[in-house]
Amino acid sequence: MSDFLDLFLSVWNEGVFGIDLNNVLIGIVILFIFVFFRSLFSKIIINRIKSLVKKSKNKIDDEVLEAFDGPLRFFPIVIGVYISTQYIDLNITLESFADNLNRSLITIQIFWLIYKLIDPLSFLAHRLGDVLTNDLIDWGVRILKFLIFVIGAAAVLELWGIKVGPILAGLGLLSVAVALGAQDLFKNLISGILILLEKRFQNGDWIKVENIVEGVVEKIGFRSTLIRRFDSSPVMVPNFNFAENAVTNFSNMKSRRIYWTIGLEYRTTHDQLRIIRDQIEEYISSSGDFVKSSQQPLFVRLEKFSDSSIDILIYCFATTTIWGEWLKIKEELALKIKSIVEENNAGFAFPSQSIYVEKNT
Repeated sequence: MSDFLDLFLSVWNEGVFGIDLNNVLIGIVILFIFVFFRSLFSKIIINRIKSLVKKSKNKIDDEVLEAFDGPLRFFPIVIGVYISTQYIDLNITLESFADNLNRSLITIQIFWLIYKLIDPLSFLAHRLGDVLTNDLIDWGVRILKFLIFVIGAAAVLELWGIKVGPILAGLGLLSVAVALGAQDLFKNLISGILILLEKRFQNGDWIKVENIVEGVVEKIGFRSTLIRRFDSSPVMVPNFNFAENAVTNFSNMKSRRIYWTIGLEYRTTHDQLRIIRDQIEEYISSSGDFVKSSQQPLFVRLEKFSDSSIDILIYCFATTTIWGEWLKIKEELALKIKSIVEENNAGFAFPSQSIYVEKNT
């Protein structure tokens, strides 16, 4: 038993890789203290700062604190690992490993902070909606986050002696091969960027892509755009279609047109035609539901003599661009026209033919 105790003490003193296990345990205790401090730091200090920040009317400080929440909770662990490795008397090999570990944790801390800082910056960028669309800003944020992640990962790999250059060169050759087989993908990507830069349409716009689809834009993606048809079915449209086909954006209309032809019977007199025409034009001009003639064309004119009717052209614009309201205005106009025609003892014509039979004597 005495020999076993001597062997146990010898192993304890020599430890692992020549490190005294007392120092190892103390280093682990130090690390656990900082892990506990991290929890304490999170519950007391960070929560206290959050409560103070919420009292301010400015939202940017809320965004900044929310973005830094994760990196701030990670910071005590970085310090704990550094102090633990500095306390333990390491050999040359382990000292090099510990140095790389500390440098890696610090690098991760820095790039994590930069990565999270993009979110509050994008919050500010969204306020420039008149200059940049929200979708374009979201794309830029995703690309910037990806670049920061790649650069941070490359920096960590370089610390461990892994050369990033040959990897990037290999990826470059691979990307050329992929590009040759993914021309449609890049065509869609470029078209999507042009859509956002030129502001052809945005989320929520009602558009019609000639011979393809008509509906409301829900999401503009890298490769395709989601359009919800009016029967509620979703349609994914590849972005290159918006460059190769005519796109009508109904949401950008200033007003909605009404273009009718009213057919009256041939028995309608000259005076009746003139009165009906003038009363319809007066109603449209005096109603607040229609655009004034000084801003948009407004015509109520006798157009032509058709086969079975005398046609009056009605050409005007409703002030609203909302389809439901436009339908209501059209309905009121139709009822008013019918009332005017009936009040003047005239009638609407319908297609008819007259057959004349010649009587032989």
